[in-house]
Amino acid sequence: MESIYAEAARIAGRAVTRADEKPRFDWDRAIDRVVTSRLFGFPILFLLFTLIFWITIAGANVPSGWLAALLLDKGHPLLKGLAAGVSLPWWLDGILIDGIYLATAWVVSVMLPPMAIFFPLFTLLEDFGYLPRVAFNLDNLYRKFGAHGKQSLSMMMGFGCNAAGVIATRIIDSPRDRLIAILTNNFSLCNGRWPTQILLATIFLGALVPPVLAGLVSALSVVAVALLGVALSLAVSWGLSRTLLRGEISTFSLELPPYRPPRILQTIYTSIIDRTIFVLWRAIVFAVPAGAAIWLSANLRFAGASLAEHLIRFFDPFGVVLGLNGVILLAYVVAIPANEIVVPTILMLTVLATGTSGVGAGAGVMFELESASDTLDLLKAGGWTLLTAVNLMLFSLIHNPCSTTIYTIYKETGSRKWTAVATLLPVAMGFLVVFLVAQVWRIAGG
Repeated sequence: MESIYAEAARIAGRAVTRADEKPRFDWDRAIDRVVTSRLFGFPILFLLFTLIFWITIAGANVPSGWLAALLLDKGHPLLKGLAAGVSLPWWLDGILIDGIYLATAWVVSVMLPPMAIFFPLFTLLEDFGYLPRVAFNLDNLYRKFGAHGKQSLSMMMGFGCNAAGVIATRIIDSPRDRLIAILTNNFSLCNGRWPTQILLATIFLGALVPPVLAGLVSALSVVAVALLGVALSLAVSWGLSRTLLRGEISTFSLELPPYRPPRILQTIYTSIIDRTIFVLWRAIVFAVPAGAAIWLSANLRFAGASLAEHLIRFFDPFGVVLGLNGVILLAYVVAIPANEIVVPTILMLTVLATGTSGVGAGAGVMFELESASDTLDLLKAGGWTLLTAVNLMLFSLIHNPCSTTIYTIYKETGSRKWTAVATLLPVAMGFLVVFLVAQVWRIAGG
């Protein structure tokens, strides 16, 4: 009984201010006056997540390089040597090693490091008590667009991985509001699309200005694309809440927990097990058939050309109208399991379509070039212009979710109808946006 009274006295001592006493200093209130204020709340949010993205992108380069060196530079030749040693048929060697193994190795080397960095950092913010303040700051903005304030948290989780972002919508109690959050999560630029954005911004947009400004222009271009994704997420939420998902926004009580030191080791462990490994395994499962399909498309030949070359010619007129090309459209079809393999697939198909010799390791073998200038030269040989790069940056943001995310949406909604909407709505918007940009660009003489 005495302990109950002591606890009550302690709580009252922190919460009650008497007229004849000086107000007690409280760290939580002092921090909240800054991070939840109208003046500083949004700048702090922007700077903090910019820092997290920078740490994720810059920090992932080193372990990604290690994994690529291990799995691609050493693992691939080793397996090819073993296959030759046992006289494996060329087609079986191609499907298993050049197709399935390479696609899986690309997914692991490019996808694992950013997730292993981003998810723990995100969870540390949650453990510290900052993420509820983010929902508090953004609730009014999301409510104006017919969405739930907690959608801001699942959207930010989507910047790491859209599949994880879809799972994170479980924090929203209302089925209607949660469905809106699921359908719009694809507009968060996931880590699989950052390498494409950074590469194109660097070799095309950064080259438009003097070298001293190239890095800044490239970085601002990528940030602009990411912010466009947030704007599209709000716009689509507004449209859905007034059409297919018309209804009242649910109310919710948001308790701002006290700030506390993050449990670093526990956070890293749970983030790696619950999120990183879970999402990576799903991506690997879908990468296996995609690797086989990519290799087969480049090596199955009829009427004097490979299946991939026939498909590129078929897609090319449609792609040119959109300011893209047939290679890009085919790459997005066969690389649907993971956005991480879009660029290697584009380079492989470009070599195939242009007949370039001395680049890459053969038909159906995905690769990346070490030099940005060599990449630029190869893409220009494939007919790329500044419009192609700009429209691919836009299409990379606004296109169908990867198959891992599509499967996760189906598991979370249990509905084929809403899974189809989540898949087809973004890709239709993507085609419309790049088509309009291409027409305006050409009319303006670009």
